[in-house]
Amino acid sequence: MKSLIAQAYDPQGFYMVGQQVIEKLTLEFHKAQNLPVHKTLQWEKPEDQLTFWQNTLNSSDQDNALALFENVISKSINLHNRGYFGHQVPPTLPITILTSAIIAFLNNGMAVYEMGMAGNAMEKIVIARLAKRFGFGDDASGVITSGGTLGNLTALLAARNHFWHKRSKASSDKLAIMVSEEAHYSVSRAFTVMGIPLENIIRIPVLDDFTVDVNSLEQLFNDAGTNSKQVFCVIGCACTTATGAYDNLSAIADFAESHGIWFHVDGAHGGAAVFSPTYAHLLNGVEHAHSLILDFHKMMMVPSLSTALIFRSHQFSKFTFTQNAQYLWEDQQSDEWYNSGKQTFECTKPMSILHTYTIMKIYGDRIYQENIDKLYGLARTFAQLLNLKTGFEICCPVQANIVCFRYKQIGKNSDELNKHILHKIMEDGRFYIVSTIIKGEFYLRTALMNPLATINDLKELLQLIEFFGVTTEALSGN
Repeated sequence: MKSLIAQAYDPQGFYMVGQQVIEKLTLEFHKAQNLPVHKTLQWEKPEDQLTFWQNTLNSSDQDNALALFENVISKSINLHNRGYFGHQVPPTLPITILTSAIIAFLNNGMAVYEMGMAGNAMEKIVIARLAKRFGFGDDASGVITSGGTLGNLTALLAARNHFWHKRSKASSDKLAIMVSEEAHYSVSRAFTVMGIPLENIIRIPVLDDFTVDVNSLEQLFNDAGTNSKQVFCVIGCACTTATGAYDNLSAIADFAESHGIWFHVDGAHGGAAVFSPTYAHLLNGVEHAHSLILDFHKMMMVPSLSTALIFRSHQFSKFTFTQNAQYLWEDQQSDEWYNSGKQTFECTKPMSILHTYTIMKIYGDRIYQENIDKLYGLARTFAQLLNLKTGFEICCPVQANIVCFRYKQIGKNSDELNKHILHKIMEDGRFYIVSTIIKGEFYLRTALMNPLATINDLKELLQLIEFFGVTTEALSGN
């Protein structure tokens, strides 16, 4: 009898299971694309999920991998279903299932060149291609990191160290940044990690369209100085997470330049609009940023997590880290793009760049343009539909592929009504949407991430919302 190790590494056994899994996934793709909207999720209570998986782990069935994988699929949200309008997570391109397998097979950590020969070269090529798109020159550089949170943290570390190098070695409790009050929470997390008080985050107020009020920048900056705070960075959102608002990056860039501070753009979600001639204007001014981030695992259709951090000049990237690891690099301080561990938090960093490199190689940038044009356009069509339907209201103009809206009934508390609707939609399972709090009020929120979705799918969603809205028991209050 073969040892368990020999069985686990058996090529023929791998082939048999792999073939079955590919057939299963192909069937799931077919159902998601060709059938009317069906179950996007099978809602279960957390306790029921926990019990199921505990019983599964304790069962005697040890060798039926396909059955296990089928259970995982059936008990998870199907992002490829046209009824998925939830979080900013895409239905991944089918080719990335195969690149995921290659990444797992190679398992090459990319901190040092020999462990990431192909990956580090791919990163340099893709970063250069993106930098040109964003209007940066040949001096630009960057890295791929695991998610926007790490990307923002890495950029802010560079901004702080650049400030210390050029201006003043101010203590951390005196440092401050300026950012939209609608900014992603990763900015606050970065400050916590950096040891800077959260109260030193200067929140820029927003206008009715949820973009920052650029006319308030000078006063906020002066107030910070009066309070002995030293602003070292200002951040522009492209776009905000809750509402999809694009800040006026050109105005922020001018402000940053006039005060000699770092300008960072959080383009995690909306930076991909640069690929669309129709929507690229939303990023006007990004070419003046010192740094920006762009998530591949949002509008660029790859698995989580994979984020580009791009510096306008390779000199800026040197301010992020210094390290001393003789067991990894002979030369500790030199600028070596092929040893990416010198520029990122991760040492054993996965070769996630293979997803994006493969997409660019096989489909070119046109596929990104088509995705942006379809989803941003669909969001605008959806907004027009909402404006025409009685009982619905939109919180703000649509700028990206995010639409925040709610259903209203006379005599019913709008917050409680929409919470009830969201709960019923979750239980029904045909659609998946989420919610957000805007100016203290509860809104339904859709992020249109599936380019195969149609306006008819959204019409069905609204019909379901209306059904749950009018059939629920009366909710008192206004």
